[in-house]
Formats: sequence, C-alpha cells, structure tokens
Amino acid sequence: MFRLLLRTLRRQGIAPAMSATERTALAAGDVWLDGDLFSGRPDLRRMQGEPYPELMERERAFLDGPVVEVCRALDPDQLGRTKEIPQPVWALLRRHRFFGLGIPTDFGGHGFSALAQSAIFGKLASRSPSLSSVVLIPNSVGPAELLLEVGTEDQKRHYLPRLATGEEIPCFALTEPEAGSDAASIRSRGEVFRGDDGAPYLRLDWDKRYITLAPIATLLGLAFRLEDPKSLLGKGCDVGLTCALVPTDLPGVDIGRRHDPLGLPFPNGPTRGRGVVVPASQILGGVKQAGHGWQMLMDALSGGRAISLPAQATVGVKHAARVAGGYAAVRRQFGLPVGRFQGVEEPLARLGGLAYLMEAMRVFTCGAVDRGHRPAVISAICKYNATEICRRATLDAMDVLGGAAICRGPRNLMSESYAAAPIGITVEGANILTRTLIVFGQGALRCHPHAHDLLEAIRNDDLPRFRRALLGQITHAVGSLARTVIHGLTRGRLVRTPVGSATARYHRRLVWASARLALWSDLAMAVYGGGLKLRGKLTGRFADALSWCYLTFAALRRFEAEGRRQEDLPLVRWAAEHGLSQIQEAFEGIFANFEAPLIGPLVRGPILWWARLNPLGKGPSDRLGGQVAQLLQRPGDQRDRLTSGLFIEEGSALGTLERALRLTAETAPLEAEVRRAMGDGRLPRRPVDGILDEAEAAAILDAEGRRALERAAAARREAVRVDDFSLEGLRGEGGPEPKQTPDSSDITDAAAGG
Repeated sequence: MFRLLLRTLRRQGIAPAMSATERTALAAGDVWLDGDLFSGRPDLRRMQGEPYPELMERERAFLDGPVVEVCRALDPDQLGRTKEIPQPVWALLRRHRFFGLGIPTDFGGHGFSALAQSAIFGKLASRSPSLSSVVLIPNSVGPAELLLEVGTEDQKRHYLPRLATGEEIPCFALTEPEAGSDAASIRSRGEVFRGDDGAPYLRLDWDKRYITLAPIATLLGLAFRLEDPKSLLGKGCDVGLTCALVPTDLPGVDIGRRHDPLGLPFPNGPTRGRGVVVPASQILGGVKQAGHGWQMLMDALSGGRAISLPAQATVGVKHAARVAGGYAAVRRQFGLPVGRFQGVEEPLARLGGLAYLMEAMRVFTCGAVDRGHRPAVISAICKYNATEICRRATLDAMDVLGGAAICRGPRNLMSESYAAAPIGITVEGANILTRTLIVFGQGALRCHPHAHDLLEAIRNDDLPRFRRALLGQITHAVGSLARTVIHGLTRGRLVRTPVGSATARYHRRLVWASARLALWSDLAMAVYGGGLKLRGKLTGRFADALSWCYLTFAALRRFEAEGRRQEDLPLVRWAAEHGLSQIQEAFEGIFANFEAPLIGPLVRGPILWWARLNPLGKGPSDRLGGQVAQLLQRPGDQRDRLTSGLFIEEGSALGTLERALRLTAETAPLEAEVRRAMGDGRLPRRPVDGILDEAEAAAILDAEGRRALERAAAARREAVRVDDFSLEGLRGEGGPEPKQTPDSSDITDAAAGG
C-alpha cells in the first residue's frame, strides 16, 4: 500500500520542483522558535525561558561616546546638498573602527554583539539613514562576515584588520540586470587559467547594479559563475557560483558611477569588470570553497536579515512615534492640541503600540543570533515585517504632521524617512518574494516536524523514510485538528501558561493560533502539493499568520523580561491585540480563498463563518488605543523608554520639538487654570496665548506664570515652523537659504483636514 501511494504521489508531482539554488536556500540557517510555532503545540515555558539580552557596558559606552560624536559631526542638511559624507566624519568612522563592529578584537575590530551592532545602526539611522547605511554595509552581509565564516587564515590576517580600520572599504556585488534572487540566472563569469608562474588564476567579467558603497569601494566581494575548462582546481568544468575578493584598483575594474536611490545621499551604483585577473587564492575561503558561493551567502543572510534592516526600521518607527506624539501635543487647532482628536489618536496608537512591538522583536531576535542561531525563517519574518511596519508608521506620522511633513528643509522631521522607507522594502530580498516564498515556503519545509522528510522521501523514492514520514504527518495532522477544535471551543482557556494573569489570555490564544496554523498548513500541503509553491497569495497569508505569531510572542516576552511594568500594560495589550487580529485576518483570507475540490465550499462557507464568529482577536479597542496615544504625548521616562535609541541634539529640529513638548507639559496646570477662568466667566473666551494680559490683571496668573506660558507658546510656534526658500535656494544656486515662516505650517494639518 505504501509503495503504491508513493508512486502515485510521485506521478502527481506532489513534491514541488526545486532548483539547486532553491535547495541551497532552503537548507540555510537553522530552526528556532519558528519550529515551536509550526508544531501546533508550542512549549510556552521554554519559549519564555529564551534569553532577552542586554548590552554590555563597553557596548553602551560606544553608543554614548563615538556614536554620539559621529552623529554630532554630521549635518544631515549639508549631506543632502553635497551628497557626500564629509571627510571629518569619515575620519571619525575610521578612528573609532566603525567598520569593524563585529570583527573580533584579535583582528583589530570591536567584537560587538549582534544586539550592539543593531543598536549602533539604529542610532546612526536616527541621525541619517544614509550615514547608517555606510556603516551597516561593511558590518552586514559582505566580505568581513564571510571572511570570518569561511575565509582562509591568510585572508583573515590580511583583510580583517584593514577592514576594521577602514583602510579597505568593501562592498558586495551580487545583483545584476538579469539576476536578483535567482542565483542561477547570474551571468557574471570567471574562467580558471594557469599563469606564467604555474599558479591558477581567474579571469573575471561582470556587470552588477544596485551595489551599496560600490562607487567608493576599494575591495569588491564578487559573486560569479566559475568555469574551469581544464579542471585546474579539480572540481570539473562547471564549478558553480563562487565568491571572490577583487581589489578595485586592478585593470579592467570600472567603478565610480552612481545610482540615485530616491535622493538619499549614500553611495550606491553599478560596477563592471572586463578581463580582470586575480589569483585563485582570492576565492573567499580559498579554492576549496569554489562553487559554494550561494550556500555561504544564504547562510550569512539567514542571520544577517535579523540585524541590519530591522535595526533601521525599528528606529524609524520609534522616531515616527516620538515625532508624531510630540507634534500632536504642541500643535494647536480649534484651541486644542491635535492629539486630543480621536482621528489623530488612531495613528498615534498604532505608532506607540508598534514601537513597543518592534523593539521587542529586534532585541529578542538579536539575542538568538548572539547565541549562535541562524534562524533563517525568523530573520526573513523580521526583515519583511520590520520594513513594512516602518513604511506604514512613516505614513502615519506624515498624516499627523500634515504640511510640516511635506515641506522639505532642515526642519522637516519625516521627509528623509519617507524617502528611505521603500529602500528597506527592496533590498536583502524584496518583500514580495520574502513573504510569498521564504517565510512560509521555507518555514513549512524546515520547521514542520515531518513535511521535509515526506517530500524528500517522495523525491528520492525512499519507501522506509516515506512510511515513517507519512505516519508522522498523519499523526501530527490529527493532533493539530484535535487541538484546534478544543482550543476553538474553549478559546484557549485550557492552555497552561507560565505567566501572570495580565497577559495569560494572549499566550493561550497564541497556542490556539499555532494549532490552527499547523492544521491548515498540513491541509494546504496535502491539497495543493507542489502547486502550493505557485499560490503566492495563499502562502503569503500563511506567512502573515506565522509572522504575527512570532511578533506577538516577542512583545509578550519583552513584557516579562522587563519585569511586568504595570505602566506598560497598555502597550503590551495593544501589541498583542493587534497581533492576534492580524493572525485572524490572515486566516480569514486563507479560508475565503481555499479553492479545493470537495472541501473548498466547506472551508469557504461554514468554517469561515465560524472563524468570524469565534475570532482569535478583534484588534485593540478605541479606549486602549487612546491610552497608548496619550503615552506618546507626555514627556517622561515611559516615553523615553518607548522611543529609546534615538539621537536627539539640542537645537536640532527634533530638539526644538522636544523643548516645546517639555515646556507645554510643565505649564499645563497654568493653562488649565486660565481655561477654568474662561469657563466660569472670569475671563473672556479667547486663545490662551492671547489673554495673558487679562489673566495676570485678574490675578489668575502671577508674573512668573505668565512668562512661563509665553515661553511655552513661543516654543510651540518655533516647533511647528517650516522652511521656505528663494528660487535660487531651491535650485541649489549658492546653497539653500531656509527662512522659517510662522504660518507656513498651516498649509495642511491633521486636524484641520487641509
């Protein structure tokens, strides 16, 4: 019976066809909490026992010292005009070894943790995304990391100290006009030949694009297909995808031209090479690593995706939350702060709740990387969701700031974030691909306890393995069905949780969501077989369900790790309610579009109806959202913790906004007293700023109180001003001449509506 079933499944193509590229990508990294979430019965006690890391003292010192020094030395407005990081800033980056953050101290680097690198990338990004990118690339997926993983001892000794000090500026060239995520399409070629000295050499030709730091790089990490017609390396003629280190001063190397990534001034451009000759010893990892380029890249990405772009995106959300919250508190319309209007509260609540969740995701995942994990699926979840959430958060902040967000200039706090958001969406695996193929495609096969074994058994016609895997799959599916039904009927109340009552119900619902994910993943793979790979809309929704299971748990883990702060309950509740509602939305989409014979109508009808009647979550309430929104508008420790990691300089646009918020909060009791006087008829009803004379004359305010309110009002006016320029300034003729016009922020306003 098993033999007949195996042959039938092979004929039906139940196992999806995979290229060698896809197989390598699938095998990259390891399984972490994604395995628990896919199991249908996650061990909450073990998951809550996963470390939630903290920075070491020397890492904090670097953040508070050299990072702040570099941020102060850079003028983002000047950078935007010149499109070039000034030499004094480059000198600081080299002096403090910013390009060797992860390189061990034995090779001249800092040997910082992934958590510290993430924090450094984020703080730099809060000053300038372009500055952060310049530091991020040498420390992210590229020559240094690959050298540490697979480099020969000679390569490490020669290159790592030079990379750490910035003597070498690296880039990594993978993407081509005809090849991106599909490494099999790479057309860059290398050919092995024997040199006059008898040693093997490579003759390289390439055409790459979108390469960050390529215009200024001195060392190129190059991915190419290697051919060895005479098998001089002993690996046959078609060696395969290979990575090599190519000095950019060699004859035939063409660099220097630049792309213009949405106006952001970080070096990015094409690089080409014709007949470039390097010794075969320049292959990353030496000759033995020839042909293993794609594998080393995928292994590096499986951890790297969790660090760099999520760091920038997380600080982007925190920046948006701090800016929008401060602006909503100081910007007045109809006599009230615009943050009092519920229409403005709604995006503020999203900003506050997502800032809490994103920081939890960042710290928790970096902790796993620092413990040696390479969680390929979790990394893809972080990269995809972090950049998408940042894009949404940027738009929310833009909506709150209105005209102040669309008029460019030194005072604009959101325009650079707005321009940068799509870049994170695109790089290190475009988000559409990441969502529809990597998160669920790789997750289903790597994290499921039996799916990978079953498909490999079918593909290899392995009957004993097929029998074990099939029986395991059936047992797993039956167990998932039972758990889904029981948890659905009881709404997870029978699940034991290792936490206090404040968040216990969210843990229980996550277990319920995990059981549902396991069950419907099994059904989808059984119904669609290899065709599931082509159903990107369906796999994307499964990816959303898995993603939000992880993100929600990360927020819950943060709450426990930080000592269950009662003042943070609105934040963790908002994050959990939002996460569960996203999981619910994903499953409703799966059920509504489950096209399959026999069971399709059942799923699209009664099962979808029942899921809507008995949801995992409905989303945060307006009351809860209002509490979160108010947190962003009150200066103090909680707001500072929620938006930690930002660079804020006194006198900068953000510093000016912060001063206005502080003075407004300090004078709130005085303003309330004036308003009470207007309410009981002691003062006429006029804007508070325009009735201070009468208030002082009526002894409602003393002279000191009046001066305090005047200072606060002046600070608010200063904070909401925007820049204007002469036509010559806009053209860049003689440099811009910003002129702050008090009323120019009235062009559009979130409360006024245009």
